[in-house]
Amino acid sequence: MTEPAARPQPTATRWWRDAVIYQVYVRSFADGNGDGIGDLLGVRSRLRYLAELGVDAIWLTPFYPSPMADFGYDVMDYRDVDPIFGTLADVKALIAEAHQRGLRVIVDVVPNHTSDRHPWFVAALQAGPGSPERERYIFRDGRGESGELPPNDWESVFGGPAWTRVADGQWYLHLFAPEQPDLNWEHPEVRAEFEDVLRFWLDLGVDGFRIDVAHGMVKAPGLPDVGFPGHVEMIGSKPVPFFDQDGVHEIHRSWRRILDSYDGERIGVAEAWAPSPERLANYIRPDELHQAFNFHFLSAPWDADTFRWVIDESIRTASMVGAPTTWVLSNHDVKRHVTRYGGGEVGLRRARAAALLVLALPGSAYIYQGEELGLPEVLDLPEEVQRDPQRLRGPGAGRDGCRVPIPWTATDEPPYGFTPPGVYESWLPMPRDWRDLSVEAQLKDEGSTLNLYRAAIRIRREHPDLGDGTLTWLDAPAGTLAFRRGRSLTCLVNMTPEWIEIGHRPGTLLLASQRPEDAGGAVRLAPDSATWWSASDA
Repeated sequence: MTEPAARPQPTATRWWRDAVIYQVYVRSFADGNGDGIGDLLGVRSRLRYLAELGVDAIWLTPFYPSPMADFGYDVMDYRDVDPIFGTLADVKALIAEAHQRGLRVIVDVVPNHTSDRHPWFVAALQAGPGSPERERYIFRDGRGESGELPPNDWESVFGGPAWTRVADGQWYLHLFAPEQPDLNWEHPEVRAEFEDVLRFWLDLGVDGFRIDVAHGMVKAPGLPDVGFPGHVEMIGSKPVPFFDQDGVHEIHRSWRRILDSYDGERIGVAEAWAPSPERLANYIRPDELHQAFNFHFLSAPWDADTFRWVIDESIRTASMVGAPTTWVLSNHDVKRHVTRYGGGEVGLRRARAAALLVLALPGSAYIYQGEELGLPEVLDLPEEVQRDPQRLRGPGAGRDGCRVPIPWTATDEPPYGFTPPGVYESWLPMPRDWRDLSVEAQLKDEGSTLNLYRAAIRIRREHPDLGDGTLTWLDAPAGTLAFRRGRSLTCLVNMTPEWIEIGHRPGTLLLASQRPEDAGGAVRLAPDSATWWSASDA
């Protein structure tokens, strides 16, 4: 394979409205130094692959110094790099080379909580009740005769109470693991610190931030009880006093002003769970963030009516505030969609169709590393290697299975080129049947999922009717979706297990997750398939 010509460096073109953004889970992408853990050197070594895939930007999960209680989402220092991932020099080199290849770089920022080993929290524990150091976090006295009960009934996302008692009797809030104490965003020092953190990374050249728990920094006044258990199940569907409070929007507006003060259209992307599409749209108003992840779409079951409703609602609510919609099928926090859609051949067939659906929709698309290879969730990881704190919520709750390293080379044994030659251990074990799912194997297979993604992203980039814009629904049989983009591009999706005939051939076939059949002047769509057509008279 010859080295492609360098793509132009990023310029300010409202690129984020229809960008294809690739999520790199750094720990599991590529190991550059041979310790079995993915790192920044490994990411840099695979930038050519990402450029040839055709994506516009990469989003890197946290690489900051961390005790790794939640694999980097418990940050100890927001302005440095954990030694297991590399150095600040590695970040600078990665950003520079990515820009040379026409790739923008988005990094994670984690503002809701720090690590319990962050200098601020260490100082808070040492200083004691009522001290200025404790005011940076949410410490409270307990309830009960001697303060032996938590201050309220809030539950941790990872299971159990959201409060931990310290030696002097006070309690601190942690909506996630006990090692992740929540910051007090009413404190001006907290706000000033994060504004400075943003500027630090923007000065190094990053093109934006994915904001972890963007809905969580502000809590309801008085920290009221919810009143009943099962809080985790309510997140994203019903109001709760610890998420999606109106005060978060003031923070995001201040961050937008910082982003806008830099050239090149630096962006903010909200990981926000809100109880309605309208509430989610608040995060992407013109003076707030640029994008918000569309979890309502991600969680939709494989059903044409449901998909159409979610697509309509997503476009409607985003357009109310003039923002683009985002489309996400998988990420590092959910089961891979090959498995969610049924697993095996059925799940892969549906995942391939979903890829063409997503890349045909207006707005911005996110790809989670390995989905372009059709990787399934790894469901049989031994208990002794599982380390995700969320698994404590119960059977099947852990996220390790979607974080297994991705296979690069078609060797007979793991780790399939994830590590340098001669290194045979990866931080999570890889399935022994992933050889044919590797990048190397799929590049040689014209019909592979990887080559489907490469073709779809290339057509999306080149076709004038794809990317940002509008969508027009077309009449279609039950169980199918049909829509037109612009004047000439038609997308047809059959979400049933049967072959379905549509009334006319909509033009020249551009791309198919499974080839349709001719039926005279009509066309028959394969089960669980998607096709792109270009109108011949356009």
